[in-house]
Amino acid sequence: MLRAKDIMTKEVITVKKDTPIYEVVELMVKHNISGVPVVEDDMSLVGVLSEKDVIILFYASEDGTNKTVSDFMTEPATCFDENEDLVSVCDFLVKNIYRRVPVTSKGKVTGVISVRDILGYILREKVRKG
Repeated sequence: MLRAKDIMTKEVITVKKDTPIYEVVELMVKHNISGVPVVEDDMSLVGVLSEKDVIILFYASEDGTNKTVSDFMTEPATCFDENEDLVSVCDFLVKNIYRRVPVTSKGKVTGVISVRDILGYILREKVRKG
Protein backbone atom coordinates (compact mmCIF):
# COMPACT_ATOMS: atom_id res chain seq x y z
CA MET A 1 0.00 0.00 0.00
CA LEU A 2 1.34 3.42 -0.98
CA ARG A 3 1.98 5.77 1.95
CA ALA A 4 2.30 9.56 2.17
CA LYS A 5 6.06 9.24 2.75
CA ASP A 6 6.45 7.37 -0.55
CA ILE A 7 5.67 10.41 -2.72
CA MET A 8 5.99 13.45 -0.44
CA THR A 9 8.47 16.21 -1.16
CA LYS A 10 11.06 15.79 1.57
CA GLU A 11 12.99 19.02 1.17
CA VAL A 12 10.39 21.40 2.54
CA ILE A 13 10.64 25.16 2.81
CA THR A 14 9.24 26.15 6.21
CA VAL A 15 8.83 29.44 8.04
CA LYS A 16 8.41 30.58 11.64
CA LYS A 17 5.46 32.55 13.04
CA ASP A 18 7.58 35.68 13.46
CA THR A 19 8.88 35.73 9.86
CA PRO A 20 7.98 39.02 8.15
CA ILE A 21 5.11 38.44 5.73
CA TYR A 22 6.76 40.10 2.73
CA GLU A 23 9.82 37.88 3.24
CA VAL A 24 7.59 34.81 2.96
CA VAL A 25 5.76 36.15 -0.09
CA GLU A 26 9.14 36.69 -1.76
CA LEU A 27 10.18 33.14 -0.80
CA MET A 28 6.98 31.65 -2.23
CA VAL A 29 7.36 33.54 -5.52
CA LYS A 30 11.07 32.72 -5.82
CA HIS A 31 10.50 28.99 -5.29
CA ASN A 32 7.17 28.84 -7.16
CA ILE A 33 5.32 27.33 -4.21
CA SER A 34 1.77 28.08 -3.16
CA GLY A 35 2.17 27.60 0.58
CA VAL A 36 4.51 26.76 3.44
CA PRO A 37 4.24 24.94 6.75
CA VAL A 38 4.74 27.16 9.79
CA VAL A 39 6.96 25.46 12.38
CA GLU A 40 8.65 25.92 15.72
CA ASP A 41 12.45 25.59 16.03
CA ASP A 42 12.09 21.81 16.57
CA MET A 43 10.02 21.47 13.33
CA SER A 44 6.75 21.02 15.24
CA LEU A 45 3.89 22.05 12.96
CA VAL A 46 1.90 25.05 14.23
CA GLY A 47 0.13 26.26 11.10
CA VAL A 48 0.16 26.72 7.35
CA LEU A 49 0.49 29.84 5.24
CA SER A 50 -0.94 29.77 1.71
CA GLU A 51 -1.16 32.24 -1.14
CA LYS A 52 -4.83 32.66 -0.30
CA ASP A 53 -3.96 33.53 3.30
CA VAL A 54 -1.78 36.46 2.24
CA ILE A 55 -3.82 37.73 -0.72
CA ILE A 56 -5.60 39.93 1.80
CA LEU A 57 -2.55 42.22 1.59
CA PHE A 58 -3.82 43.29 -1.81
CA TYR A 59 -7.04 44.53 -0.25
CA ALA A 60 -5.60 45.84 3.03
CA SER A 61 -5.77 49.56 3.53
CA GLU A 62 -2.74 49.47 5.81
CA ASP A 63 0.82 48.65 4.84
CA GLY A 64 1.83 45.10 5.74
CA THR A 65 5.40 46.11 6.57
CA ASN A 66 5.15 45.17 10.25
CA LYS A 67 3.02 42.06 9.71
CA THR A 68 4.34 38.55 10.26
CA VAL A 69 3.28 35.03 9.35
CA SER A 70 1.25 34.79 12.57
CA ASP A 71 -1.04 37.56 11.30
CA PHE A 72 -2.10 35.49 8.26
CA MET A 73 -1.48 31.78 8.85
CA THR A 74 -4.15 29.13 9.25
CA GLU A 75 -3.99 27.30 12.54
CA PRO A 76 -4.23 24.57 13.47
CA ALA A 77 -2.87 23.05 10.30
CA THR A 78 -4.45 20.01 8.74
CA CYS A 79 -1.73 17.41 8.23
CA PHE A 80 -1.20 13.72 7.61
CA ASP A 81 1.17 11.28 9.26
CA GLU A 82 3.89 10.03 6.93
CA ASN A 83 2.51 6.48 7.24
CA GLU A 84 -1.01 7.50 6.21
CA ASP A 85 -2.45 5.71 3.20
CA LEU A 86 -2.04 7.90 0.10
CA VAL A 87 -5.68 7.28 -0.83
CA SER A 88 -6.71 9.15 2.35
CA VAL A 89 -4.52 12.11 1.38
CA CYS A 90 -5.96 12.15 -2.15
CA ASP A 91 -9.50 11.95 -0.79
CA PHE A 92 -8.82 14.95 1.46
CA LEU A 93 -7.32 17.01 -1.38
CA VAL A 94 -10.25 16.22 -3.69
CA LYS A 95 -12.86 17.19 -1.09
CA ASN A 96 -11.18 20.39 0.17
CA ILE A 97 -9.80 23.60 -1.28
CA TYR A 98 -6.22 22.82 -0.26
CA ARG A 99 -3.53 22.26 -2.89
CA ARG A 100 -0.97 20.89 -0.47
CA VAL A 101 -0.84 19.31 2.97
CA PRO A 102 2.05 18.95 5.44
CA VAL A 103 3.25 15.46 6.29
CA THR A 104 4.45 14.79 9.83
CA SER A 105 6.02 12.19 12.04
CA LYS A 106 5.27 12.60 15.76
CA GLY A 107 4.08 16.15 15.10
CA LYS A 108 7.26 17.21 13.30
CA VAL A 109 7.22 18.22 9.62
CA THR A 110 8.93 15.64 7.42
CA GLY A 111 7.46 16.60 4.06
CA VAL A 112 4.64 18.06 2.02
CA ILE A 113 2.31 16.42 -0.48
CA SER A 114 0.88 18.67 -3.16
CA VAL A 115 -1.54 17.98 -5.95
CA ARG A 116 1.45 18.35 -8.27
CA ASP A 117 3.33 15.58 -6.37
CA ILE A 118 0.39 13.25 -6.94
CA LEU A 119 0.15 14.15 -10.63
CA GLY A 120 3.89 13.51 -10.99
CA TYR A 121 3.47 10.09 -9.40
CA ILE A 122 0.60 9.26 -11.76
CA LEU A 123 2.73 10.19 -14.79
CA ARG A 124 5.75 8.21 -13.55
CA GLU A 125 3.54 5.14 -13.06
CA LYS A 126 2.08 5.50 -16.56
CA VAL A 127 5.55 5.68 -18.09
CA ARG A 128 6.76 2.75 -15.95
CA LYS A 129 3.83 0.58 -16.98
CA GLY A 130 4.09 1.67 -20.61
